Amino acid sequence: MARCTAPRYGHRTASGRAACPACGGSYSGYRGYSNYDYNSYSSRSNYSSGSSGGGRSSGSSRSVKPRWSRAGSSVFYTSSEVQTLTPIRETFESRVTVPDLRDIFLCHAWDDRQGSAKELYDLLVSKGVSVWFSEKDVSLGQPLMRAIDKGLANSRIGLVLVTPAFLLRLPKEGIADKELSALLHRNQLVPIVHNTTYEALREVSPLLGSRSGLDTAEESMSDIAAKLAELVAFEPSCENP
Repeated sequence: MARCTAPRYGHRTASGRAACPACGGSYSGYRGYSNYDYNSYSSRSNYSSGSSGGGRSSGSSRSVKPRWSRAGSSVFYTSSEVQTLTPIRETFESRVTVPDLRDIFLCHAWDDRQGSAKELYDLLVSKGVSVWFSEKDVSLGQPLMRAIDKGLANSRIGLVLVTPAFLLRLPKEGIADKELSALLHRNQLVPIVHNTTYEALREVSPLLGSRSGLDTAEESMSDIAAKLAELVAFEPSCENP
């Protein structure tokens, strides 16, 4: 019997799952690394196929539309991405009526504040997303930790931009660690892996590395921003039944 490669190589990306001789792209052999019950989400019809054939796509084929996708949207997902984002969407929906909240809290390494973190921030803002970003929301002389606590409390969901710089700072239990602890405590975290791998992340933080997310090795930062913008868009009349 073929052995699952998840414990060694991980299944966080579609290519990783597809390369496993036991799972062949399926989540069935990977439940030990998941924090969500994917079967329960699948049974609730959270997505529909956008492919011309009308059938559900494979985990590596971007032809799926989640229930929160607007009619006419050009953004397509893999089924595993929909499974990953569905609980985050539900957390967002549970907080959407709370006034004066930002859509997204962006957690990042200090070193990335003028690079990849700023790139992601700019892309999200250009798509109409309200983002708490330390470079914009912490005033000169303002206590940083207090500002971060306030930002976390006043955002609906959180992103963690995982980069080589982030991996270096995470074990030092600095600000990034404080942010992560708060985000992991609630079901509102989306890891975005950039210029590194989930395998490297698991070496530093097995808990965070066990979470599904998005990866710029598989699609551009712009495409990821489009999915995140759709994830936090909400108009009750546009929600699918």
